[in-house]
Amino acid sequence: MTVFKRGLHLGSYGSVDDGTPLFERVCASVALAEQVGFDAISVPDHMHQNATGGGPTSPMFEAYTLLGALAMRTSTVKLYALVSPVTLRNPAHLAKAVTTLDVISSGRAILGMGAAWDADEHAAYGFDFPSTGERMDRLDEALNISRALMRDERATVEGEYYSVTQAYNVPRPVRGSIPILVGGGGEKRTLEIVAKYADACNVFGDAQTVAHKFIVLKEHCERVGRDYSEITRTVFVSPTHDMVKFTAQLEALAEVGTQGVVVLGMLEPEAMQEIGEALLKVFP
Repeated sequence: MTVFKRGLHLGSYGSVDDGTPLFERVCASVALAEQVGFDAISVPDHMHQNATGGGPTSPMFEAYTLLGALAMRTSTVKLYALVSPVTLRNPAHLAKAVTTLDVISSGRAILGMGAAWDADEHAAYGFDFPSTGERMDRLDEALNISRALMRDERATVEGEYYSVTQAYNVPRPVRGSIPILVGGGGEKRTLEIVAKYADACNVFGDAQTVAHKFIVLKEHCERVGRDYSEITRTVFVSPTHDMVKFTAQLEALAEVGTQGVVVLGMLEPEAMQEIGEALLKVFP
């Protein structure tokens, strides 16, 4: 089953910190996205905004507090973080937060996780930022624990970095479990982890690059005994005002096996309508 097809990622909340009005602007953008056909909304999971989004002085909401609030302002869209860095939370704590989001949204949560990348953010807020290899190992363990907590009545998993022992996750996910999305396209470890644990992946690149990533993912699936067709394959895309060009980009991605996209930005209403129409055309 496809986890989602037409995602919107609120990667930046702008540069103005005016508190409650900022939150209401986010809610208005999300409400319009739902109205024009987007079926998933994601938010960043960071302590501060990165340089490409305006830098640390730009506003950044705490991800799961915001997602819980958006659950109350929406009715159909899936909700998730794109993606939660494995370094910021104990995975059992994260699984509890995502399950709570799932319950209050009537089963619309996705667990999005990645290996973390923003070293400056970690240094500023006092989070450890281990080597790439260790972060990947942690991501593997964290997803194993998260899956167990969402699947089992009581979870026991012992790892090198994280462990749970007879841990309950109550209330339970509404639909019995929660889809897992792994973000990133690293061919050696990230896509292998997708093959082992994920219900969806999110990668970057043009159609040629994405086609190669999907070939690598399929090879990992064959090695670990996973059905490649079980994984929803999504791609991160940037919006454009040239809708002919944008539609052609979407069609090229669909031709190489992309099943959905995530569009970046709190879009202006007119652009939101046009992009929503293009998405519905290519990914109905």
